[in-house]
Order: sequence, then structure tokens, then C-alpha cells
Amino acid sequence: MSTEPRINDRIRVPEVRLVGPSGEQVGIVPLAKALELAQEYDLDLVEVAATARPPVCKLMDYGKFKYESAMKAREARKNQAHTVIKEMKLRPKIDPHDYDTKKGHVVRFLKQGDKVKITIMFRGREQSRPELGFRLLQRLADDVQDLGFVESSPKQDGRNMIMVLGPHKKKTEAMAEARALADARKAERQGRTPGSDAAPRTTTRWPRTW
Repeated sequence: MSTEPRINDRIRVPEVRLVGPSGEQVGIVPLAKALELAQEYDLDLVEVAATARPPVCKLMDYGKFKYESAMKAREARKNQAHTVIKEMKLRPKIDPHDYDTKKGHVVRFLKQGDKVKITIMFRGREQSRPELGFRLLQRLADDVQDLGFVESSPKQDGRNMIMVLGPHKKKTEAMAEARALADARKAERQGRTPGSDAAPRTTTRWPRTW
């Protein structure tokens, strides 16, 4: 079944409640009169409320209306934020360098507005020392508290311990900031021309000897 409204000659009712091009209420008029006004204004008669009694119709440029609606829908999809959960795995006895590297990834994910699932993997005798994993998760949460918060507290899941960090910044805000930064960098690059920072070239003219 088509979801598009009926327009012009496809409207098959004896009378309609007519709305003018600027949104003004014209009132209930015969369908023939409404079609006549549409031709007079060089517009379309569009049924905007088919279930009303009588149906509500509006005078508009339907082609322009469809184009603008499609552009708005496209912009909405472009700005739509999809929640993404990233995952980072650590060992209880991780060395400082690896910890800093893993923490850097977590910081990047949170800045992008994504959630991060932190998994501590226990092996062998490490399973009898869950407090090591808990302390490591607590340390990481403290280190990134300016960017995120503990959305799901640490809990044991078999051989693993899991914690979920949520970003303070919404995904849409992160996307907007990233676009603004990219636009600023692009504008900065376009504002520079080759050799613009070079010293002005001077030419020495020697007096003629003849």
C-alpha cells in the first residue's frame, strides 16, 4: 500500500476542508472548487488528513514538499547517533606500558561518545585473586573519570571480571564536535597558500654602465 498522500484528481470525496498555501483556513469547500483554486495558484491539492471528516487538504507545491522532506530525512539520518559498545581486555598483572596503551584507547572511545566494556581475564591461580581485577578496574575508572562514569559496576563472569564505562558526552555532541574540528582544520589548510610564509623575494637592480 502506498504511503504517499493522494493529490489532485486522485482525491475522490465530494468536499474537503481546505488549507491555503500559507496555512490559512479556507473552510469546507466542494472538491471541484478546491481543484479550481489549486490551478489558479499553480499548486497541487494534497490530502494531509485522510481520516478527518471531511478530509483535510492543503494547497502546496508537492514536488518541492517531497524534495524538502527527503532532505530533512537525509540530514536526520546523517546526525543519528548509534550507540556503540567498544571492548577492551586486560590482564590482572598488566605492565605499566600496556596499561597506558589500553587506557589511551579507552580515553579515545569515551571522547567519541562510545561506551566501553572492560574485561579482566583471569588465568590459572589468578582466579583466586579477584581483588586484583577489581583494583585494576577501579584504577582505570578513576583515571578516566573526567570523560566517563561507571555504568555497570565490576562483576565476576566465569573467569572474567567485567565493568562498563559510559561517556559523559552524548554521541551526538561528540559527532558535532568532531565535525566542527574537521571543518576548522579544513578551513585552516585552505587559508594557507604555497610559499605564503616565505620571505618576500627582492630583486637587485644594478645601475647601467653604458
